[in-house]
Amino acid sequence: MVELVDTLGSGSSVRKGMGVRLPPSAPFEMRSIFFTIILLMTSNIFMTFAWYAHLKELGAKPWIIAALISWGIALFEYLFQVPANRIGYSVLAVGQLKMLQEIITLTVFVPFAFFYLKEPLKLDYIWAALCLIGAVYFVFRSKWFGV
Repeated sequence: MVELVDTLGSGSSVRKGMGVRLPPSAPFEMRSIFFTIILLMTSNIFMTFAWYAHLKELGAKPWIIAALISWGIALFEYLFQVPANRIGYSVLAVGQLKMLQEIITLTVFVPFAFFYLKEPLKLDYIWAALCLIGAVYFVFRSKWFGV
């Protein structure tokens, strides 16, 4: 566990022994980002099932049945997604929040497609992930590097 110490008496925290300055709000921001990620992951699991599970499970049913069931699942998605976005927006810019959502979507969708829908794992998923990593860098670089 990293201990934060106020070495200057100014409200500026320093990681003990590392000399890295953190703003006073850093623990709150990290906790908020953590909860945002957990809620968005949960939301995305529901979203992915709502959007794609009917392809495997309800393929022979009329589309309206699939739509109604998907809407029922999507309700649970929104019960996690709305608080996630509200918490995340308190510490992240909306573009950063959206990029975080896209990364989480890919990390949930690829295993879902592979294990649940039995889709083959493609090299294109890796290229897409690398593009998203680049996008994350550009969206978060001002927060991380002050650029």
